[in-house]
Amino acid sequence: MNRNRVSAIALILLAAAFLVFTLLNNVWLSGIRLDLTENKLFTLSAGTREITAQIDEPINLYFFFSEKASEDLTTLRAYATRVRELLQEYALLADGKINLQLIDPQPFSDAEDRAAAFGLQSVPVNNAGDELYFGLAGSNALDNLQVISFFQPDKEAFLEYEISKLIQNLLVQKKPKVGLLSSLKVQGDMDMNTFQTTPPWVVVDQIDQSAELEVITPDAEILPTDLDLLILIQPRGLTESLLISIDQFALAGGRILVFLDPMAEMDQSRAAPMLDMVANDADFDLPLLESWGIQLRRDLVLGDAQQALTISGANGQPVRHLAILGLQTSNFKVDDVTLSSLETINVSTAGILDVLEHRTTEVDVLMSSSEYAMPMDRVRLRMLSDPSELLADFKPTGLLYPVAVRITGPAETHYPAEVGERVTVSNTKNLNVIVVADTDILSDRLWVQLQDFFGQRIVSPWANNGDFVTNAVDNLTGSSALISIRSRGRFSRPFEVVQDLRREAEASYLSSANDLQMQLAETEAQLGQLEASRDEQNLISLSPEQEATLVQFQQEKLRIRKALRDVRHQLDQDIEMLGTTLKFVNIVLMPLLLTLGLLVFNYLRLYQSANRRDP
Repeated sequence: MNRNRVSAIALILLAAAFLVFTLLNNVWLSGIRLDLTENKLFTLSAGTREITAQIDEPINLYFFFSEKASEDLTTLRAYATRVRELLQEYALLADGKINLQLIDPQPFSDAEDRAAAFGLQSVPVNNAGDELYFGLAGSNALDNLQVISFFQPDKEAFLEYEISKLIQNLLVQKKPKVGLLSSLKVQGDMDMNTFQTTPPWVVVDQIDQSAELEVITPDAEILPTDLDLLILIQPRGLTESLLISIDQFALAGGRILVFLDPMAEMDQSRAAPMLDMVANDADFDLPLLESWGIQLRRDLVLGDAQQALTISGANGQPVRHLAILGLQTSNFKVDDVTLSSLETINVSTAGILDVLEHRTTEVDVLMSSSEYAMPMDRVRLRMLSDPSELLADFKPTGLLYPVAVRITGPAETHYPAEVGERVTVSNTKNLNVIVVADTDILSDRLWVQLQDFFGQRIVSPWANNGDFVTNAVDNLTGSSALISIRSRGRFSRPFEVVQDLRREAEASYLSSANDLQMQLAETEAQLGQLEASRDEQNLISLSPEQEATLVQFQQEKLRIRKALRDVRHQLDQDIEMLGTTLKFVNIVLMPLLLTLGLLVFNYLRLYQSANRRDP
């Protein structure tokens, strides 16, 4: 038998062995999983395992994905594969209690009609009018329906959370019960100018749609016994009995969402004179904060030059208001589910939360200021007539100031003297509280535009304030298993070194930009004063002082712009150099090292063979 025939037979036997191994693997080893990804993308968390263990009756999951319509969308198809494989992991983990169906809703088919009937969202993908479905519908034995209308790739990090949330909602037969205690008129009020009732704040409407909302008055003695979540908004005038009830609710496993404010601008309940309002507008009753490990600075308001929003000033000209802030992704704890894929959250005269050193709890900062921030006296803000005045003596401290925090872990009761009498739970290991140092974040004016359309209120959000509150309520009313599900990793592997270079350059850029903006405001104020003086003296031309000021500003402006260009130019050079280095390593260095290694290996092998042949 010649060598060619032996090689052919060996290849045939090898192929046959591979097929047999594959068949045996599918039959005997289909339940074995080995996740070698860095972030364990395909390993379900303990929270998900707890939720699936609670399934007592079969749940049907229908995964819809348009194969034909997505054939040119490579990235989306890769994400769809990830979703499908993760759903298969759920079905495998549930051991027959999840019936998973993979459906391709082709155009004009019964499957497409079924997807539309479930309420899934279709997306046009081309000029021919083809629609793409990429969603999940689930039903239980009682025909209750839950859907993820469309899997958005930018929410990949929270994919497991969304699927587990859908399954848990199919297990729960009633809406969560949420208690609302507020000293602000968040549920509507009487407009004394028109003597007409004003509607509830939009964010309260959103909570009311997803939960059973129960209003609690400040003079109540105790909380309702069946609450899943308590929302406190600038609580004022609470009885001691109610405070103890709130303490016990938190220690017994109840979740609390708190909004406090050193300067609640939407508080219209004060009829006292202005000076009395200044002295008392930060008045609220929540001594439990210190027991939970935080403290609100009642006399200070957060100012931030980098996140300041532009409003209309005293003379009608646009001016940046240092206390009205548009917090961005860079200010968020992006791996917390309450801030999933959010871009902008607006706050106004927000407070500052201090994390106490001597505490038993774990405090995670959800939102914070930039480095170009400083505390400001709230009395000054209350008496402020022109926002541009804040720029004059604003000096950033370089510190990050917490605006919202999540408090978890062990905690003790705030009323140890009452233990055995009115206090029955003295401690907990699982406190779960979110505290936000702003109440104006809830107001419609900071995040939503309202229009009346034939008596119907049309809501058009322009910021993510409502999304944050809805996420927080949804997260806190879920089970401890759902809350504990960690943010998942992404397939994408960003160039972290490049991102660090960009951050450093942008920090330098923003520092120069903020300096320029403040110098611009100061110079404009000076020119305004000079213009007023010229008008009073009926002068036609600019005075030498005005001309000198104008020339000085123009020169300074040109200098700073040149500095900004130099920063950008240096950034591009650093990134280009890094790219050249990576190309050299990947294209030249690594192949050379591999080739050299193979040559050395081959030389050693031949050397050993020659030595064995020598007598």
